[in-house]
Amino acid sequence: MQWIPFFTPGDSQYSNDVDLLFVGLLTASVLMLVLLFGLMLIFIVRFRENSGVKRPHPAEKSWRWEIAWTSATALIFVIMFAWGASLYVRIYRPPDDALTINVVAKQWMWKAEHPGGQMEINALHVPVGRAIRLIMASQDVIHSFFVPAFRLKHDVVPGRFQSLWFTALRPGTFQLFCAEYCGTDHSRMTGSIVVLRPAEYQDWLRDQVGGDTLAAEGASLFRSLGCSGCHAPGSTVHAPRLEGVYGNPVPLSDGTIVPADDRYIRDSILQPRSQIAAGYEPIMPVFAGQISEDELLRLVAYIKSLANAKRGAQ
Repeated sequence: MQWIPFFTPGDSQYSNDVDLLFVGLLTASVLMLVLLFGLMLIFIVRFRENSGVKRPHPAEKSWRWEIAWTSATALIFVIMFAWGASLYVRIYRPPDDALTINVVAKQWMWKAEHPGGQMEINALHVPVGRAIRLIMASQDVIHSFFVPAFRLKHDVVPGRFQSLWFTALRPGTFQLFCAEYCGTDHSRMTGSIVVLRPAEYQDWLRDQVGGDTLAAEGASLFRSLGCSGCHAPGSTVHAPRLEGVYGNPVPLSDGTIVPADDRYIRDSILQPRSQIAAGYEPIMPVFAGQISEDELLRLVAYIKSLANAKRGAQ
């Protein structure tokens, strides 16, 4: 899109696709606008009062014109819809090898948590050329994660996980905004995406304050909340075992089957009686309002770490 004046090229893997879609939508809208108002202007000028144009008989309705006009415009906008939908699916379907980083939005900051336990506020360090998957949650109200240079924008809604991914194309520092009014200091809820070369990113990870990984912190929280009393392999309580659950289908008591993804794990912790696993009683306590989004992300990270473990006896 460098041929467009005052247009800044994007810096993510799908920024050109987003720009092209935007130009396509704008072009289609302008053409429709010009055609519609052009015809209106022609008829207004040609058939104005005292124009001298002869009107020998009233105009007759033409179904051919009606069908042609309706079909042409419908086809154009169906094509635009299919174009946008395909891009949407690609943006929100990350590759399997993407680096997962958790982001918690709260008034008025962005808190990023890396798999190794490194944490940062109002900044996000990522390697260039690597697919980055963001799992986002809000601690309070609706926020919107917006990086103009990456053509990246997604609302972060409280009570659920939001996920999207990107690949930065070049090193540099890019502005991060909240694009949803979230309170008094909304305009100050800004940050930066720092894109580093792979070696520099590894150096940055090593230079951060050491600590447990998110999965290890989640394991400790799992025990402190008493979850291991029911879900541990040696427990006498008839509760689902968590080893090997993540990423696999889970049969529910109502006969449906759902994938055990991040969203399912989250809902099972906060509202366990909304989706009861087949063959089990709804005896798990509700943790909604008892744990924070940070703690919830740690628990999910721990359960995900058990994905390759062998399932215990049920």
